[in-house]
Amino acid sequence: MEGKEAIRSAYRLTGGNNFYDGMITCSTLSGKAVCRLVWDMNQAECDAYLENALSGIPEHFSGKLLEVPVGTGILTMPLYRTLPEADITCLDYSADMMGQAQEKANRLHLKNVTFQQGDVGTLPFTDGEFDIILSLNGFHAFPDKEAAYREVFRVLSPGGTFCGCFYVKGEHKRTDWFVRHVYEKAGFFTPPYETVSSLKARLEGMYADVDMGNLKSMAWFVCRKSK
Repeated sequence: MEGKEAIRSAYRLTGGNNFYDGMITCSTLSGKAVCRLVWDMNQAECDAYLENALSGIPEHFSGKLLEVPVGTGILTMPLYRTLPEADITCLDYSADMMGQAQEKANRLHLKNVTFQQGDVGTLPFTDGEFDIILSLNGFHAFPDKEAAYREVFRVLSPGGTFCGCFYVKGEHKRTDWFVRHVYEKAGFFTPPYETVSSLKARLEGMYADVDMGNLKSMAWFVCRKSK
């Protein structure tokens, strides 16, 4: 509970109060409305799948972590404030998103987080460079998902952890409708999408140990690469 309160406190310091951040955290009136309308979730449910997605990061982690994509950083900059010994790299294709994340990191005086613009399909890192790779709400947007899966696996160290969450189709009709008719047209999501069963099969085919589940249309996972 102490760690969670530290993260909540940091959320308030980031200045993350725009529409996107409110939607991602289900913390504003408009954000809660979108979460309910599109995802059929309340704040407790949003918190639950995110907590599972982040459970692959140990409380006192001090190794190398890659987050891709970082987005605006609203979900992770507060967490990184509690990991002062970690060496964290945040990558995003969007310079605008990454700039917002950098602003949050600056407000929190984070000294152990670096930012780099790049493409998950061609990661600019060496093989096995990171102990943990985190991807929150990214894979449903990546245009070349096969390349993204390969690159994440390549730069993850033997015995390392790949964790995160993203949209899976076929779990909630209204969510699928919004994805197809709104999010795809706006360029936020890019097909094809995993289903719960296809994601399970894919991850179990790549990783030695897989813990995953879903809350409605959001799947979360914690995978460990063989040593």
